[in-house]
Amino acid sequence: MGRKITVAVSTLNQWALDFEGNMARILQSILEAKDMGARYRTGPELEISGYSCEDHFRESDTFLHSWETLLEIMMSPFCENMLVDVGMPVMHHNVAYNCRVAFFNRQLLLIRPKMAMCDDGNYRESRWFTAWTKALQTEQYQLPSVISRHTGQLTVPFGDAVIATRDTCIGYEICEELWNVRSKHIEMSLAGVEIIVNGSASYMELRKAHITADLIRNASFKAGGAYLFSNLRGCDGQRVYFNGCSTIALNGELLARSQQFALQDVEVTLATIDLDDIRTYRVSLRSRCIAAAEAASYPRIRCDFELSTDYDILKTPTPPLQYKGQTVEEEIALGPACWLWDYLRRSGQGGFFLPLSGGVDSSSSATIVYSMCRQVVDAVQHGDAQVLYDIRKILADSDYTPDNAASLCNRLLVTCYMGSVNSSKETRSRAAQLANQLGSYHIEISIDLAVNALLGIFNMVTGLTPVFRTQGGCARQNLALQNIQSRIRMVLAYVFAQLMLWVRNRPGGLLVLGSANILIPLVAYRKTDLRRFLVYAKNRYNLTALEGIIEAPPTAELEPLQENGELLQTDEQDMGMTYAELSEYGRLRKQSFCGPYSMFCKLVATWKGDLSPKEVADKVKHFFRCYAINRHKMTVLTPSVHAESYSPDDNRFDHRPFLYRANWSWQFKAIDDEIIKLQPICTASTEQQRPTSNDTSTQRSLHTMDDSKHSSPLSSASMELGIGISTAVAPLMDNPPVLAKKSSGFSTVLGKIKDRTGIPV
Repeated sequence: MGRKITVAVSTLNQWALDFEGNMARILQSILEAKDMGARYRTGPELEISGYSCEDHFRESDTFLHSWETLLEIMMSPFCENMLVDVGMPVMHHNVAYNCRVAFFNRQLLLIRPKMAMCDDGNYRESRWFTAWTKALQTEQYQLPSVISRHTGQLTVPFGDAVIATRDTCIGYEICEELWNVRSKHIEMSLAGVEIIVNGSASYMELRKAHITADLIRNASFKAGGAYLFSNLRGCDGQRVYFNGCSTIALNGELLARSQQFALQDVEVTLATIDLDDIRTYRVSLRSRCIAAAEAASYPRIRCDFELSTDYDILKTPTPPLQYKGQTVEEEIALGPACWLWDYLRRSGQGGFFLPLSGGVDSSSSATIVYSMCRQVVDAVQHGDAQVLYDIRKILADSDYTPDNAASLCNRLLVTCYMGSVNSSKETRSRAAQLANQLGSYHIEISIDLAVNALLGIFNMVTGLTPVFRTQGGCARQNLALQNIQSRIRMVLAYVFAQLMLWVRNRPGGLLVLGSANILIPLVAYRKTDLRRFLVYAKNRYNLTALEGIIEAPPTAELEPLQENGELLQTDEQDMGMTYAELSEYGRLRKQSFCGPYSMFCKLVATWKGDLSPKEVADKVKHFFRCYAINRHKMTVLTPSVHAESYSPDDNRFDHRPFLYRANWSWQFKAIDDEIIKLQPICTASTEQQRPTSNDTSTQRSLHTMDDSKHSSPLSSASMELGIGISTAVAPLMDNPPVLAKKSSGFSTVLGKIKDRTGIPV
């Protein structure tokens, strides 16, 4: 009996309910692991059915087809003389469980159900599954006839047990159990389990990848032993992007780790481990030995098999890995691009249509598609046959082989500048320059004809013609004229997306990208992060056109320009807050779970050097009025990739009412009461420490983080937190506050918003 074992974790790009495709990818991972010398293979959570089946987990068909797929995998010659476990749903005593199913040479060994459900963020596991709560206990599971007819088995152990081979012991956690405060790996390690296996479905969020790595490293450091973590990767039919990073760790050090972002459907990651390293590490920890001596024993399922080989003295253990994670900018560049690739190839469409305004939002979307094209070209050049097959299918060209990102972008991405009489020549020029550098198929249209047609219908019915505020119109006229432009752009986007491939003599249609009622790749990102991404893309991809876009003031260009052609309207002026302030409000509202009063309490301390409590209160109240009035927009938000916990996506992540009492009377009174208490303190402090106006501007810049100056006709600014710029009614301020010391123009903005709407809260 040897002591060195080679084990494999699998990163798979599965698809919910695609049993045939899921089975093929599982078998490919088993074959690759076997060919590379592994004698044990594990994979991601629910890999047979796909993780995101959701309410399909209430259908008996899903369980039946999972067993049928498992049978095909078990009977495959690829699995001979190899210990394998897979993830699938199993119903036991009329209760649905999320399980790992282990088998060896066509015989089932153990069904291990998940013992801690995940219901945070986008997860809703308790809606479909129940946690197994009988610790250290198993029951006999009656196998379905589709299995027993072929294996001769009638039952298999079901529950909290471990597998003992002739040379080691393997135990299981499933995804959330690693994050749980009562993780099972400690108890299992004390009971002598040397290899902890975790099949996971962990999705991407900015700045999250290191957390998983730290948890795995710390689990193996504290408990000793090997930790095998397999994760899904890609879009399997929902808004999340599973971010790979399957990992093997030993005694607190990472040995191997798969890619976080890739177009590769199957990636197998191996490590060779010396079992003696586990044993000597554990025996040297005296406190652990004392705890292990009195630990409860796990039920052990015997497997007459060795993971090691007889003579392995020349086999070299895998050395520790120096892991370096992706930067935020790289995560934005790669994650949504991979999600878009999966969405595109699985939707059956022929590319993307993007209204390109020359602002940051649409330019970011275009740049992410360009990043996707770069990854496709790179994958093809590295011999990925699946990616080559997919791109040929998308383009309906069986002989095409992409060799250049810009030329591929020309085939996949149609960009359109939808100008109007209110558009500036600068935005038109910036859009054209960026499209040229990306290589997209670029067109320019004017929406004025359509706008005038709609206004003509209105005039024919009412005898009246609305005009902008600058031309003498009231707030309601001004707002209606802006909304018409936004909605016409949306309708035209659908028309051109449906027909542009017909124009180019290609079959199919295009997926519409943007930020309003269409496929949205960017809604979850903060503007500060987007700006950092564009700076990165400018340098990394040599897209010099982005420089002017980054520096341009954010504007929807829905109101007439000044006589000299310069902008009259900016997004920040319309919103009554800067994008930096909006990011801070969003962070506190969603990530810190602050209502109006608690947000005020936090900001009054953070901004005490810049603003009085009254000024902070006015800003917080203004934000929550806007939020309440515009929250309903989130209920119709179409699919977007979930990127971080800042997301306002009402459909899956940010569950809140869409109809609010917009004056927040009780909450705002609590803020007013606090201001009264603070007045004596702040008055004395202000007289001694109040900075000059120049100092104030300097200090405020620390809070604004030099935020982005950008927008687009289909701007996601209004979507970032459900705050409308010109596409919904903004709040009336009956008595707009006058800020005595602040020269930001905030009071002027509040007055403007009152004039624009004319509709009381």
